[in-house]
Amino acid sequence: MADAKLADAVAAVAAEAGALALRHWRTDFHRWEKAPNDPVSQVDLDVNTLLHARLSALLPDAGWLSEETADNADRLACGRVWVVDPIDGTRDYIRGRDGWAVSVALVEQGRVTIGVLDAPARGDIFRAALGQGATRNGAPIRVGDRREFIGSRVPTDGLPKVDSDLVVVAKPNSIALRIAMVAADEADLVATLRWGYEWDIAAAALIAAEAGASVTDAFGAPLVFNTPSAQAFGVLATTPGIHAAAVARLSDRARRLSA
Repeated sequence: MADAKLADAVAAVAAEAGALALRHWRTDFHRWEKAPNDPVSQVDLDVNTLLHARLSALLPDAGWLSEETADNADRLACGRVWVVDPIDGTRDYIRGRDGWAVSVALVEQGRVTIGVLDAPARGDIFRAALGQGATRNGAPIRVGDRREFIGSRVPTDGLPKVDSDLVVVAKPNSIALRIAMVAADEADLVATLRWGYEWDIAAAALIAAEAGASVTDAFGAPLVFNTPSAQAFGVLATTPGIHAAAVARLSDRARRLSA
């Protein structure tokens, strides 16, 4: 189980980072593309700097993995590693929409033990510590009990014809917040079928799991963090009752794409 005082300290750091981001939200800040369709802003970098300073002070021996820092293989030798996305959902942040969050996770021996999502534009703070449950703004949250795959709520902009038996709900740009929606019973299913980075999902994966969700890669295998590539093939967060059906749907989709 995670140390409660450390979990509180991590939440305080995330709140400070969220406040910094919120001060610049909907203002005229510098932004550019790291690569085509991969936006970043000066605020992302400033929040990254703050997080690195504060979190490193909490655990000087911990490694560091962040979207906005060049990766260093030294982290692989560390027993504990901070895995952060300074602003998950940068597209929404740049557009002045509220679907973004500061994501902070502590990984120990491949497992997330503390996870915080601070979404100040929404007034939401999601927290979880391994073995201690998950909360939203201090109140316990619990995944829904849906067992029928057809009709499952999915946060997305639209569904392909093959998934027309599902139900669209509002989608924040942040994948972490979409996973948190499953934890808070605002969605039943979040799935991706592509390679993604650990910093996008680490904190949210623990929050959802501690709320009772089934959280795996796209094909139902356990997620492992602080890997050499810092990537996983897809993420799947669902109510426990539809997880097997979701894995089957994604596996069928993968076969169709590779055919």
